[in-house]
Amino acid sequence: MNTGNPSPRPVAITMGDPSGIGPEIVAEVFRRKPQWSNQCVVLGDLATLRRAADVTGGLLPVAVVSGPEEVANLPPRCLPVWPVVSLSEPPVWGQISAQAGKAAAEAIALAARAALRGDVRAVVTAPIHKEALAAAGISHPGHTEYLQALAAEHHGLSVQDMPVRMMLSNDELRTVLVSIHVSLRDALDAVTHTNVLQTLRITHAHFARRGSAPRIAVAGLNPHAGEGGMFGREEIDVIAPAIAAARAEGIDASGPYAPDTVFMRARRGEFDVELAMYHDQGLIPVKYMGLEHGVNTTLGLPFLRTSPDHGTAFDLAGSGRADPSSLMAAIDVALSW
Repeated sequence: MNTGNPSPRPVAITMGDPSGIGPEIVAEVFRRKPQWSNQCVVLGDLATLRRAADVTGGLLPVAVVSGPEEVANLPPRCLPVWPVVSLSEPPVWGQISAQAGKAAAEAIALAARAALRGDVRAVVTAPIHKEALAAAGISHPGHTEYLQALAAEHHGLSVQDMPVRMMLSNDELRTVLVSIHVSLRDALDAVTHTNVLQTLRITHAHFARRGSAPRIAVAGLNPHAGEGGMFGREEIDVIAPAIAAARAEGIDASGPYAPDTVFMRARRGEFDVELAMYHDQGLIPVKYMGLEHGVNTTLGLPFLRTSPDHGTAFDLAGSGRADPSSLMAAIDVALSW
């Protein structure tokens, strides 16, 4: 856990969709973790964040800054806000709107650009709503794809030249996905030698930045990892050769293992990271263990990005009852990176 020493480069936190629970769980985080007030800065709409502070109990002063360089001098027990978005008024709780989607997207873009400039050391994103983004004319389906496009543009690259992967983690499991938000039929087509090897490289590089060489367990695609070709040949023709190529590069990867037992083995300490072939194969085990501790990390970006493992929860928005635990875990990862 982070001990609370101020940093000259804070962690940027985006407010999320202003109609959802994002702003209020952000406010609640600083109520519970007052020592983070001079280590983090929230990017968003000032009035929306003041409303969030009120709905979560009030008595949380809002400290307005004009840039991340001012954050280190803030006192504890305040909500540090960098008002990069200006709405005419906070949107209605729990309703999808283009206005809310546009505000959320603007906060994400400005946080990403601050990270790419080196003004902040990491980005933590509160939940957004994909329909609101689409209504605002944002062509990217979610945070991962949007941040990938922003980073690629900054470096003058195509999106294909900046591959990213999603890792969902908690205290017991770290799971990286070969494919993310695609149909299951398309996910099967994505299990290629290139994609599996690329995912192994991205996973290894992420942990190597912290000086560790993770033991990566690769799950098979088919039941029992194909049972020697009886239930499909992807393990033999695609996955195993990709693992062999990764090992030749010095990556500690092994498998393919039966997907119905590999996560249990990882919980017992046999592996550090699990590589899953598609979204639900990898995320069901992690989410079953509790959304309140899950952290979503985007691997492959030139900066660290984490987020909570849940959505906008429009049904809870404005109630002040949303649980900030997953967001707290995401911020803690960013602060300790």
